[in-house]
Amino acid sequence: MDRVIAKKKWSTKKLLTIGGIVALAGLIGASIYFTSGKKRLNVDTQRITISEVKKSAFQETIPINGVVLPITTIYLDAQEGGRVEEKFVEDGTVMKKGQPILRLSNPDLALNLVNQETSVYNLLTQMQIASNNAQQNTVTKLNQMTDVENALKEAERVYNLNKKLYGQKVIGEQEFRQSENTYNYNLQKKKLTAEILRQDSVSTNQQIAQARQLYVGSQNALDLTRKKVGDLIVRAPVDGQLTSLDAELGQNKNKGERLGQIDVLSGFKVRADIDEHYLSRIYNELSGSFDFAGKSYKLRITKVYTQVTAGRFQVDMLFVGDVPKGIRRGQTLQIRLALSDETEAILLAKGGFYQQTGGNWIFKVSESGSTAYKVNISLGRQSPDYYEVLEGLKPGDKVVTSSYENYGDMQELVLKKE
Repeated sequence: MDRVIAKKKWSTKKLLTIGGIVALAGLIGASIYFTSGKKRLNVDTQRITISEVKKSAFQETIPINGVVLPITTIYLDAQEGGRVEEKFVEDGTVMKKGQPILRLSNPDLALNLVNQETSVYNLLTQMQIASNNAQQNTVTKLNQMTDVENALKEAERVYNLNKKLYGQKVIGEQEFRQSENTYNYNLQKKKLTAEILRQDSVSTNQQIAQARQLYVGSQNALDLTRKKVGDLIVRAPVDGQLTSLDAELGQNKNKGERLGQIDVLSGFKVRADIDEHYLSRIYNELSGSFDFAGKSYKLRITKVYTQVTAGRFQVDMLFVGDVPKGIRRGQTLQIRLALSDETEAILLAKGGFYQQTGGNWIFKVSESGSTAYKVNISLGRQSPDYYEVLEGLKPGDKVVTSSYENYGDMQELVLKKE
């Protein structure tokens, strides 16, 4: 006897069909969800850096590199050009003031010295001859003056006698007039001889003064030439260490060419390079600090070199307080230069995010910690570790501070832990 078999309401085929439709609808819905509204990106939390915004003491500082230099450096330049004939010391020698370093030779300068000495000696000889001639001429003139005075006295005696005799009618008028003329002649001759003697004395004094002035000028020129010859031996101008000596035997050095330098060993300074962006904010007395051998030391700016080269300028800094033991010339220091006083501020840790955002926005983590979304921010001053937050964040907020290089134009990060 046949039996009626009941037809199944949900067949396997029908279930599979319904499941496929539901899955397709889910895919479509997911596609619509993820392609509409905000752009999202799944991010592994273990591959990003999440930092917490905090409020703490802040001081605007910038990192700069400084090189330790002697506190004073004296440069050695060739005062006169010449050939290096002898080196008395080597680079690195600790020198005493006046100690010879090297000797140059200059034949032209040596010949000039000989000619100058000869000229001075000739002038001296001529001056002595002129002085002797002047003395002899003066003696001759004085002898002439003596003869004139003697003749005048005799003429005056005869004139006075004849005048008396003529008054007594003892002699005639002719004889009296002759004695009178002789007296007047000798009187005028004495005046003329005296004037000649005076003019001769003035002329002689002028010639002697001119000769002496010429001799003194030549002697000064000789002294200068001797100094130039003496400068061919280069000596240490101060006590210190000879460094950067650039001179080899047989090498020709031009006048003014750098030969080396003397580093005064009484102390050290630090010369640092700073980006030109900060030029208007750098001035004397700004302070900085650095760590050395586990201890912190302070510096202060004492001189600013405003000339900009390759986008950077330089400053000199001196140690404040203790100088690190064992520090040496040429050593590089990592310095934190303070541009402001210490104040309370909201701080955001530095990170790679800044390269993509320019500090204008950041991904802020939601309270649930499952997502991070874009928020606009405003940053102010900075230190090597932190930015000062002016707007957009508050203490306790958590933000993604690692690089945003792979995020493109995403507006939200879905934070997952794999």
